[in-house]
Amino acid sequence: MIQKREFAAVILAAGKGTRMKSDLHKVLHPIAGRPMIDHLMASAAELGPAKTVVVVGSGREQLEAAMAGRAETSLQEPQLGTGHAVQQAQAGLAGFDGDVLILYGDVPFVRAKTMQAMLDRLHADDAPAVVVLGFEPEDALQYGRVLAHEDGRIAKMVEHKDATEEERACRLCNSGLMAARASDMFDLLTRVGNDNSQGEYYLVDVVNVANADGRHSAVVVTDDPDEVRGINSRAELAAAEAQWQAFRREEAMAEGVTLKAPETVFFSFDTRLGRDVVIEPNVVFGPGVSVADRAHIKAFSHIEGATIGEGAQAGPFARLRPGTVMGRNSFVGNFVEMKAAVLGEGAKASHLTYLGDAEVGAGANIGAGTITCNYDGYFKHRTVVGENAFIGSNSALIAPVSIGRDAIVAAGSAVSGDVADGDLRMVRGEQIVKPGWADRFHDAMKKKKAAAKKPG
Repeated sequence: MIQKREFAAVILAAGKGTRMKSDLHKVLHPIAGRPMIDHLMASAAELGPAKTVVVVGSGREQLEAAMAGRAETSLQEPQLGTGHAVQQAQAGLAGFDGDVLILYGDVPFVRAKTMQAMLDRLHADDAPAVVVLGFEPEDALQYGRVLAHEDGRIAKMVEHKDATEEERACRLCNSGLMAARASDMFDLLTRVGNDNSQGEYYLVDVVNVANADGRHSAVVVTDDPDEVRGINSRAELAAAEAQWQAFRREEAMAEGVTLKAPETVFFSFDTRLGRDVVIEPNVVFGPGVSVADRAHIKAFSHIEGATIGEGAQAGPFARLRPGTVMGRNSFVGNFVEMKAAVLGEGAKASHLTYLGDAEVGAGANIGAGTITCNYDGYFKHRTVVGENAFIGSNSALIAPVSIGRDAIVAAGSAVSGDVADGDLRMVRGEQIVKPGWADRFHDAMKKKKAAAKKPG
């Protein structure tokens, strides 16, 4: 049985990311609403690292702010290669005698079980000095190669630019991820040179140094090459988004969610879905959404920061913004927007409505075209609608205002004062009727138009 040891995660994120052509640091670009480096850190967190050190360089201010309170940062300046980058983490790991797991901030999808496999291999009976994560892509391209024996022991590591044609024929490639005991890693790095085509200190050379010492290193091969896919450009970022979304859609359907057109539904990293949820085409989930059992999200809806209750329905063309809570069996229809609002059990707002900073009681009906006027230009104010109240179409509820239980607001009303339980409130201008006026108007205008068409 392999004994678990403390480990530190060292995440390399010092690169300039020039191919992204962005003012935002490369590893802070989001995938499914979450910075790519946070996807990686979440996987590592499943294993409980004793320490996390992020090696920063270009754009370090952004990363230092993003990592505040979550990880230490170490500066690599100048940037002299991956081996040199890992050396910069040594000060942050002073006195640490556990294992070190080397990860890359722009390789966000490495699974926790893969990281664990690397750490387990490090403490197998043959005690390798270094464990390398290898993969076998369809096209080896410019990847460095791992030349290994059948038992997984590594004979040699070589970068593509420095490899011979025979070495490039090897399909086992180096992901760049490694695991080693901290004492071994930093000792080996002190003896890595830069006599190569790039004049850099390559991390992979720790394996060759260990071999020269008469020790051996081992390779662990991932069963999913996509998990070590790096992101260096906008096109690769889009491909990573597509990869993540495809995985999440499959996962959702496997868990009992119906997706009418899976390729058109987009999830956030934290979307939570209950059993027998139905999602129609072209639905987008932003961060912070929870959908309970048997809810139905209709087409072309956009939802973020919302809680949707059991059996509730939203859409088509609904927009649910942060702070929205839809109660059990509640309903919002086409072109309804909610923000910081609660819709009680069985309540409904069927069309063309805005509910902002509002609380709508169970069973209440919000008529078409109703809005809560929640902002006075300086402050937000709340609207409260009681249980089973009926708000007629095209009403304006001018907050702060309270509509009582079983109350009725007549269509077209602008309500600026509270309405008591069971009352009717009608706020309209006086209707004036002038019999025959329209007929006389039309006759006069037709004669005027005919006269204007006569010549001379």
